[in-house]
Amino acid sequence: MSLIIDTQAGAGQSFRRSVAGKVLLTPKGGISGCYLICLVLLALLAPWLTPYPYDVQELSIASQAPSLAHWLGTDEFGRDVLSRIMYGARTSLSVSITAISVSVLVGMTLGAVAGYFGGMFDRFVTAAVDLSWSFPEILIALILVAIIGPGLHSTMLAIGIAYLAQFTRLTRAQILGLKNETFIEATRNLGASHGHIVFRHLMPNALAPVIICGMLATGDAIILEATLGFFGLGAQPPVPSWGAMMSSGTAQIFKAPWIIIFPGLAVAVTVIMINLFGDALIRALDIRAKLREG
Repeated sequence: MSLIIDTQAGAGQSFRRSVAGKVLLTPKGGISGCYLICLVLLALLAPWLTPYPYDVQELSIASQAPSLAHWLGTDEFGRDVLSRIMYGARTSLSVSITAISVSVLVGMTLGAVAGYFGGMFDRFVTAAVDLSWSFPEILIALILVAIIGPGLHSTMLAIGIAYLAQFTRLTRAQILGLKNETFIEATRNLGASHGHIVFRHLMPNALAPVIICGMLATGDAIILEATLGFFGLGAQPPVPSWGAMMSSGTAQIFKAPWIIIFPGLAVAVTVIMINLFGDALIRALDIRAKLREG
């Protein structure tokens, strides 16, 4: 019995010392982490949890106020707002997470190769990054979507390219500080190839700050996806999107304000929780101290 108690106590102490424990056991990290987990589950299980189909129109109950039958009311076509918000979470999260993940992978590869080898390739990447860095992400995304055309795939591509510069720049700075470290010199003297050094030693050691930056950028990407959807450049009907719902709600803002208020709250709360979780993760990993030391 005492062995079981000691084992459980040891497991509890190990969890508290782990990164997950340091994040989730703080009020900020615990609340935001629980919200994000519930949001992801809600998005994944939306086909089974939504009270009504998101695309079925019923004009007889159009613009109906929140009630027991429709907790968040209905829109101008009689569609349930709660169901559309739940499906909209699928759209916003899938677009944002996919775009930022691809941007992180490509940006880390470009930044690592440029920082490690230097030369003409480094100067070209730095010039391209500095050029794109001078434009806001929303402007880059709007131009790309206008060229490619509206839709989910073009939105993902536009967001991924818009945030590529910051991951490339951050990774390059990390690699420049790491490539002359003693363990890299030892690996090089042992005959390791450049690819082995870059992908097995340098990039893993530069990963933590980039992952934190990617998490915080996901919140910005949700806002950017909602902005493109608001202008009709994101997900196309009948696919629900928080931004598109807000756009349709502007015409009903005085008659049925819940059509725009609830999707707006979903965007705002989600972005706030992502930023809170990212801040808790920064504190748990002590990223600021590591960056100062670098």
